[in-house]
Amino acid sequence: MARTHLLKRITIALAITLGAHSLAHGASAPEPQPYGERDEVKAFAHELAQKESLNEAQVLATLAEARYLPAVIKAILPPASPSVKSWVRYRARYLDRTRIAAGTAFWREHAATLARAEAEFGVPADIIVGIIGVETIYGRNQGNFQTLSALATLAFDYPPRAELFRRELGDLFLLARDTSMPVTSYKGSYAGALGLPQFLPSSIRRYAVDYDGDGKVSLDTSADDAIGSVASFLSQHGWERGGAIAVPARVTDPQRAAALVEAGIAPSFRKQDFERLGVAADTPAAEDKPAALIDLVSPEAATEYWLGYQNFYVITRYNRSSFYAMAVFHLATAIRLERERGA
Repeated sequence: MARTHLLKRITIALAITLGAHSLAHGASAPEPQPYGERDEVKAFAHELAQKESLNEAQVLATLAEARYLPAVIKAILPPASPSVKSWVRYRARYLDRTRIAAGTAFWREHAATLARAEAEFGVPADIIVGIIGVETIYGRNQGNFQTLSALATLAFDYPPRAELFRRELGDLFLLARDTSMPVTSYKGSYAGALGLPQFLPSSIRRYAVDYDGDGKVSLDTSADDAIGSVASFLSQHGWERGGAIAVPARVTDPQRAAALVEAGIAPSFRKQDFERLGVAADTPAAEDKPAALIDLVSPEAATEYWLGYQNFYVITRYNRSSFYAMAVFHLATAIRLERERGA
């Protein structure tokens, strides 16, 4: 009997392993039951309708129009070798001549709006330009996935982050109600992000602003709205007007400094904490304010260390990755320098 149970457990474990392997390598999987027929989708429609005073039948009928998108699952799966991370390669993806030239042109075209946003929200123009450049190359790559289907796929067929994407799916319905747009009309990234700045539906509802004054928020077509909304998002997440973002750091003993890195990306250490563990800012102008030690690892190069201050942390609220925040910072700096040279 014990041997039979052991064989069953091995068989189940092997099936799970093979299923995960197939997903990770793009192997075809059986298409799930249509969303309109699934009990968890019906429960979602009922709960959303009750909570937000929506018509339950209409919500379910709309969800029935969603389609399972295998490409969305493939795109969101972590890499087969997650330990192989390279800052050098990541940086090269975003700090290229195409983005720098496009960012310089974008800044030139929208200089007045960027100056207004910087004055109003305290967020530097180059950071706003850097984020929109990393996200979509100034609107060139906004994504072509139907947002309803992308979010339904992730909400009901990607268990690791189902809770997050069910919230975003609910916010998509509310966004459609707010704007009198059909839920089925939105298109964006595989993860449901929309427009030039790639805001999720919840972020559009909370942080987006009508910055061109036409009475509506149009992040897919209005650069002014995108600029104001990025500045609004960063401001509401705690951007410090005039504050430092990040400075290079010298680390004399990486093993001793490991505890600082492992403490996370939130700025929680002061100058004396870093000095005690052999870490120093690589510039005399560094602020004596709380910072985090950021390690940018590349297998093919020496690890870069930086001190990340409050504003660096705020950029990670946009995308919770130190690689992302540093790419924005570097692209912003490169575009600003290019603009200054051109002046």
